[in-house]
Amino acid sequence: MNSRKIIINDTTLRDGEQTAGVAFSTEEKLAIASALSHAGVPEMEVGIPVMGSEEQEVIRSIAGLKLSSRLMVWGRMCDADLQAATGCGAHLVNLSIPVSDIQIRHKIERSRDWVLATISRFIGRALEQGLEVSVGAEDASRADMDFLLQVAETAQRAGARRLRFADTLGVLDPVATFERIQRLTQSVELEIEMHAHNDFGLATANTLMAVRAGASHVNTTVNGLGERAGNAALEETVMALHRLYGLDTGVAATSLQAISQLVAEASGRPVAVNKSIVGEAVFTHEAGIHVDGLLKNPLNYQGLDPKDLGREHRLVLGKHSGSRAVIKSYQDLGITLNEADAGRLLKRIRLHANRTKRAPNAAELDGFYRETTQTAPSHPGLPG
Repeated sequence: MNSRKIIINDTTLRDGEQTAGVAFSTEEKLAIASALSHAGVPEMEVGIPVMGSEEQEVIRSIAGLKLSSRLMVWGRMCDADLQAATGCGAHLVNLSIPVSDIQIRHKIERSRDWVLATISRFIGRALEQGLEVSVGAEDASRADMDFLLQVAETAQRAGARRLRFADTLGVLDPVATFERIQRLTQSVELEIEMHAHNDFGLATANTLMAVRAGASHVNTTVNGLGERAGNAALEETVMALHRLYGLDTGVAATSLQAISQLVAEASGRPVAVNKSIVGEAVFTHEAGIHVDGLLKNPLNYQGLDPKDLGREHRLVLGKHSGSRAVIKSYQDLGITLNEADAGRLLKRIRLHANRTKRAPNAAELDGFYRETTQTAPSHPGLPG
């Protein structure tokens, strides 16, 4: 499995921007596209041309950057969207069409036969325009599997290079994802791309299962942006593929933190402090047993080395700290403590944590030291 290279197709600039209330400026889109490309993201979905001339101009501006990433645009499988996608400078177009019976009947009010005929017709038209085609199988997770296989076979015969399996409502679990993607990969020779939504918090897990089942491409968004609960997060997907599966994506882990901050600022959606991989506090430790273990050997409580991300562990003092953390924190301030001093200071630190709901800063730690040692019995080696 580790000889495969999984292609990340990041859709922050399309599905990520569809997060309710998010709108990137042209400058922000160019900056995000550049950052993703420089980090090694091989493909990006950068917009929806049919939205109008302004959107088309932004897409052309991104194309004008001559980035190393291949660019995709999104559209419905209809004349207006295909026409708008032509001439934007993108390499690929994802043409989306409903494939579940509920959407075929109650959204587009058509039939399965109409869907199959439309796929054949529009793939041919897109190819004539010089575009490579991904068929976006909307609501694939609720589609009849036999019909979905017909969709894939039709797309392959018509000359598409990819089928995007969209879990549009985020209703799959990892086992169901694996079973469905495996049937697709065993039945057709198309590239299979997983597009997972996070309504049940399973987008990244489902994306990983799709890879295990043979998917060659996966959609992500920075910080998990996207409609409703969002999409599979770029940072989670990349690090899980690298560290848990030993699979190459070509994306530089050390770039993920800066890209996360860039998108957080541009989107107005701050990153939770405990957000996996990129959250401010995910490499911060307070609990005494954890800190003691880390100080003895980082592998005791380290499943992911923060250095791989250009980050480092941080120890904070609080209610759950132990004396080892107190000694280490004061050592960093140039103050050597013995066990008795550490024990007295730990009581003072816990009192502070209960009252203020935060860790003490360096000035407060210095103050605690002065208070405690002034009231403590005199002993050699420390101020009386």
